[in-house]
Amino acid sequence: MENTTYIALSREAALWRQMEVVANNMANANTPGYKTQETMFREFLVPTRSNNRALGNNLSFVQDVGTVRDTREGPLSKTDNTLDFAVHGEGYFQVETEAGMRYTRDGHFRLDEGGMLVNSAGYAVMDNRDQPIIFAPNESNITVAPDGTVSTENGKVATLKVVKFENEQAMRKVGGNLYETAQTPEVVARPAILQGMLEESNVQPVTEMTHMMTVLEEYQSNVKSIDEEYTRIEKAMGVLSGTQVA
Repeated sequence: MENTTYIALSREAALWRQMEVVANNMANANTPGYKTQETMFREFLVPTRSNNRALGNNLSFVQDVGTVRDTREGPLSKTDNTLDFAVHGEGYFQVETEAGMRYTRDGHFRLDEGGMLVNSAGYAVMDNRDQPIIFAPNESNITVAPDGTVSTENGKVATLKVVKFENEQAMRKVGGNLYETAQTPEVVARPAILQGMLEESNVQPVTEMTHMMTVLEEYQSNVKSIDEEYTRIEKAMGVLSGTQVA
């Protein structure tokens, strides 16, 4: 009798995880470059025994195996901010953190006190030589060509590094809208950089809200079925023990 409850509990845990992922998507609906995530589940079969044979029927549990990222490009919005850059098409900007190189589609950059181009967290944005991009104090007219060439009124300064990976799903989120991966980055030969624009999140709030309501209804239904099964077991035990259960 406990098997039914265990199976329902596996479904409940999976729905709880699914709700967390949907809630995180909604929380990042306005995060530049954020990619929608979806949960992945699979059927996990557990063999059982019976009195007549060594193996009985298989019990089907729900197993949470991870998340998959929707890597489709989000809408591009015009900001007119000189240091906002959007990657149109494939590719990630590369930034250097204390933990090593990280990658992002969020091109909302700024200059720090030393004139270095950094992301919103203060990490240096890399050029194609894996060096920080630093501007002189007297340089103010910063432009970025579609191929990533960074220039000022004094001429070319550097070229933004834009990279891609063989398997984007293998990239792991590490916070701050950054990704890490053990894969070797491949430089995008012909990137398309748009200055004064940002890639918005590809989250669709209405879709996610509908998804959340569906998951909530399924979760409530699953909880009800567990309660009903518990009541059934309790009554059965009462009958078997000769004790009447109210």
